[in-house]
Amino acid sequence: MIEVRPGGRRRIDRVLSPDYTSGIEQHALGGVRALRDEAAQEETDLSYLRRVLHARIDIVRAEKRRRREDGSRSVVEQLVNILSDNAVGPATGSGRYQATEPSRAEAHRRHVEALVSDVDLSDVMSLSDEKLDQALSAYTAEEDSVSQRRREVQQVVDRLNAEIARRYREGAASVDDLLAEERDRS
Repeated sequence: MIEVRPGGRRRIDRVLSPDYTSGIEQHALGGVRALRDEAAQEETDLSYLRRVLHARIDIVRAEKRRRREDGSRSVVEQLVNILSDNAVGPATGSGRYQATEPSRAEAHRRHVEALVSDVDLSDVMSLSDEKLDQALSAYTAEEDSVSQRRREVQQVVDRLNAEIARRYREGAASVDDLLAEERDRS
């Protein structure tokens, strides 16, 4: 489960701190954008972690289905179809376009592997029904937790985007200033 630690030093602790967006009306526009970018990076990382968990859940469910239906094709033979089903299925939740790459992909992969430390999905057919049930339970519980935190982070991003939009709408910020900042950076 992803816990938020008040006063913690991790990015998620900062982004989900109640005071992260307090007083944003007084921050300089660049400061609000920096907060938004940090929160958006956390959202990207949580989205990546969810995708890793979904892949594991799909593999375990496919093996359970194969056993129930007495299928002869191994999960490995079906892997492309298993993993692509969610990729082309109907979208659910509040997914958004993300322009950043996950910053902690390897750490997320290790986190998911540690959830069920004695379950190796590389040979999923050799696992007992009990081990499959244990893995599915752990992965789905973690996915629920990650999804909840992701929704909370999305609300923070939305608050920051609303503040930026308000400034443009009310004339407190201008596109010309933004373009000048971009030129200065390059």
